[in-house]
Amino acid sequence: MKNQPTHRQPAARILDQEDLNFLLTNRVPRALLTRFMGWFSKIENPVVAALSIRIWRLFADLDLSDARDQEFRSMHACFTRALKPGARTIDTTPGVLSSPCDAIVGACGTLEGINALQAKGAPYPLTDLLGDAEQVETYRDGLYVTLRLKSSMYHRFHAPADLRVEHVTYLSGDTWNVNPAALKRVERLFCKNERAVIRTRLQDSGAVLTLVPVAAILVASIRLHWLDGLLRPGYRGPKHIPSQADFAKGQEMGWFEHGSTIIVFVPPGFALCPGVEDGTPIRMGQALLRQVGMTDGTVSPEADA
Repeated sequence: MKNQPTHRQPAARILDQEDLNFLLTNRVPRALLTRFMGWFSKIENPVVAALSIRIWRLFADLDLSDARDQEFRSMHACFTRALKPGARTIDTTPGVLSSPCDAIVGACGTLEGINALQAKGAPYPLTDLLGDAEQVETYRDGLYVTLRLKSSMYHRFHAPADLRVEHVTYLSGDTWNVNPAALKRVERLFCKNERAVIRTRLQDSGAVLTLVPVAAILVASIRLHWLDGLLRPGYRGPKHIPSQADFAKGQEMGWFEHGSTIIVFVPPGFALCPGVEDGTPIRMGQALLRQVGMTDGTVSPEADA
């Protein structure tokens, strides 16, 4: 697969300065700016779209070479672009969970009881993130992987395995930036931002896997294909949404309106796949987690040990 471009635009290098980045992307009217961007990005005018994308390129390494479409009716259409057929390869190894999205791997590893890290030295309790003490116990001492979608990345997310969605909890919240500069400075940031807690069950083993798409500044809208309407600030539907939606591995589940974060949680009995560590890039479909002792679709007795 072609890697994300490494060339940094001059404007993007300015934002690499953490203090300045934090000031420009967080010490602003976040909710107001997010609502404005939501409106502006959906303006369907080829001139506005082309100019907006050109400005976007000044601040991000935007690579559209694998996009299905090369012309966009709006900036929103570019944000939520689909890929060319065959642009990603799904790992089909039995017992392997593939990455649901293109991302930079953030904090990951074994949970300390029910605590995860958003950055080094910055823990947060799953109870605050998931909003359900009973669900939290499923993941005690399990594994988690934080996947950060940069603004220039492909923004759709896909099923990491054959699974059934059983429940969605929508938690409204703030729109802090979720980049490393903010994660170091804002305590329990993921627990403060708007998010959807998607509880699923794996078809092969029955293990419960939870995906938590976390919205951020300029985003604040999450599309889940099995639900009617967007999950966004101002949403007036039920907080708890029982679901029954089946997805095959690699099948598209939804998208962000811009770029943000997805956190993956699995119970004990899983391990990180080789090469999955903080700071490494990963593509949708690449191996992310594996069920210990699982071969040819069955779990060996050693897995229980």
